[in-house]
Amino acid sequence: MATDELVKTTGIAHHGAERLPSVDVDSFNIEIKDEDGFLGDRASKGAFREILDRWRKPLRKSGEDPFGKEPSENISKKTLDSILVSDDVEASAVVHSAIEEFAQELAYVTRRFLKTKAWAKTERIVVGGGFRDSRLGELAIARTQIILKAEDFRIDMVPIRHDPDEAGLIGALHLAPSWIFEAHDSILAVDIGGTNIRCGVVVTNWKKAKDLSKASIWKSELWRHADDEPTREGAVKRLVKMLKGLITEAETEGLKLAPFIGIACPGVINADGSIEKGAQNLPGNWESSKFNLPASLIEGIPVIGEHDTAILMHNDGVVQGLSEVPFMQDVDRWGVLTIGTGLGNARFTNRHKDSGKDSADNGKDKKKGKDSSKDSSKDSNKEAGKSDKE
Repeated sequence: MATDELVKTTGIAHHGAERLPSVDVDSFNIEIKDEDGFLGDRASKGAFREILDRWRKPLRKSGEDPFGKEPSENISKKTLDSILVSDDVEASAVVHSAIEEFAQELAYVTRRFLKTKAWAKTERIVVGGGFRDSRLGELAIARTQIILKAEDFRIDMVPIRHDPDEAGLIGALHLAPSWIFEAHDSILAVDIGGTNIRCGVVVTNWKKAKDLSKASIWKSELWRHADDEPTREGAVKRLVKMLKGLITEAETEGLKLAPFIGIACPGVINADGSIEKGAQNLPGNWESSKFNLPASLIEGIPVIGEHDTAILMHNDGVVQGLSEVPFMQDVDRWGVLTIGTGLGNARFTNRHKDSGKDSADNGKDKKKGKDSSKDSSKDSNKEAGKSDKE
């Protein structure tokens, strides 16, 4: 389906748009490489597990590994969190050592992003993704900020406010134009990952807070599609069924559901709703020129209530970051890093600001020298990284 036809069908805006109601998306999912490969691989969930395993290795050789024979990738975040405050000093020391090394890697990766043209003058970075949803993740984020501040980088680095799973749905509100909220109190949202697909009804609570800071998940449904290994068409069919079920429940409950579906999806999202690259972890070939998810969903759900269905899709890292829009109004330029299977990334500039101030360069203090980057040519939405979700 042609771009013009799709835009007419959605009736609101282009998919993967650079200009959204509250922010400009300066870049998303850019790839940066060094001599060892993609930078995102150095600060992923898998990278932490590899680091943990390296710290266990010397103890394993002497038969003193406090984790026994359990593979590092199988140790849950909950278990690792409990070990941090346990009486097993040696096990706790191993986890703390892994956190420190991971923080050094995350600091290195963050420096490289901050030196790119697209991330210039970034004042704050929000860290999301599954890794953030743990005490060890929060410690790694806090340690990374300390490392960067010690090197004179003027940057705040904070964990994402919402649970990462909820953030991927709540952020979809910020894809929609504000007039939708005047007549409706909720929307449908979809968060697609390489392992799971999550759908939900997001209640705006717009009358309580026009900035959507009080938005919440009314109901959500999770499908772990990786266990079922469906075809692409099978996945879409299941998604349509999930959404229809939520529509029925919302109508039964008396919610005023908007005829709008916001979608978070891995990869580079083209204006017509096709996926250029970065969707390799999804079931089947989602990058095919013959496949268009928004168009497929409109075929399955042509109307919601009495109105034609409108759909907007954007990169999953962008959408997760958008959940922070209400809480980022004290800065002009901010970014999001999502730590999961890969490292998702997006940079935003706020719009509708009362203050016209130009914030300070983020980089190093000018007295320390001007930052330069070999990566500026890569600061394009055409550069897709790995999915940040499982």
